[in-house]
Amino acid sequence: MRRRGLLVALVLAAWTTPLLAHPLAPALLELRELGDGRVAVMWKTSRYRATGSDAEPVLPPDCRPTTPPSSIDDADSLVVRWEVRCAHGLVGQSIAIGGLGPAGIDALVRVILADGRAVRGVVRAGAPRFVVPPREEPQAIARAYLAIGGRHVLSGFDHLLFLAALLLLARRASAFVAAVAAFAVGHSLTLALATLNVVQLPTQPIELAIALSLFALAVELTREPAATSRLRRQPWLIGLAFGLLHGFGFAGALRQVGLPAGDVPLALLSFNLGIELGQLAVIAALVLVVAAVQRLPRPLPGWAAQMPVYVIGTLAAYWCFERAFALMG
Repeated sequence: MRRRGLLVALVLAAWTTPLLAHPLAPALLELRELGDGRVAVMWKTSRYRATGSDAEPVLPPDCRPTTPPSSIDDADSLVVRWEVRCAHGLVGQSIAIGGLGPAGIDALVRVILADGRAVRGVVRAGAPRFVVPPREEPQAIARAYLAIGGRHVLSGFDHLLFLAALLLLARRASAFVAAVAAFAVGHSLTLALATLNVVQLPTQPIELAIALSLFALAVELTREPAATSRLRRQPWLIGLAFGLLHGFGFAGALRQVGLPAGDVPLALLSFNLGIELGQLAVIAALVLVVAAVQRLPRPLPGWAAQMPVYVIGTLAAYWCFERAFALMG
């Protein structure tokens, strides 16, 4: 039974791994007014965006290129810079991002006006345009970072699988709630510390450690239910410990899009709230699935009941090797 379940897990993992290997970070378009109509453009996208995606900025028609684009490709992202001249400035102008649908990502538009004021907005496939307002309102900042946090956690499959593994580990509802609450406390703490530059850790080792944490949890789930390890008796411990780790991963995504200089607490709080709302949505879906399975007229065979554990473990092992090789260059 175990071999059959492992075989099914390997097939599913092989089929889904190209999609799930990395969460898709939001793209970032930054426009900085330099005076006399000149605007510096920076377009930043994740290296792990969907294959074949043609997402690209669509600037106002009166913005004409004045310099050729130059690109910098680092470990995590591709950055393209160029300059344009906009005859009527940027305030009141419509900026769009084309091709977001195939990419499956959102994009943050950040505009720094000539007088130093900054405005932001989020565009997505359903609403690909952003009109530059004369000033940025607090509610606009809250909405933008709430959306980024929610979409980030929903696209971060390693984080989602960790929540599913916690549900499998905690055999009682109260234990699961305590584990999720501890996970939220942990990642909120390290997200704040890393975002405010109190603690700084490199991204790649953190991503590897997250994959290792997921694999360790999958190994624990393969043990017999009768096993009374401390993790099974107190799953909140693993929720807290791994939450501290995952918070650094969330902070890495937030650093890519940046924070408004005058509204850091609001943006940080909104981003974290978006993460929590995204997690609650996933937990609700998982609980519904578990309830539906429990109501089946016939119980699942042993190999089918273990299949989620093998899928989680197989994907985690793949990510461990992939991220270790990336770390080694």
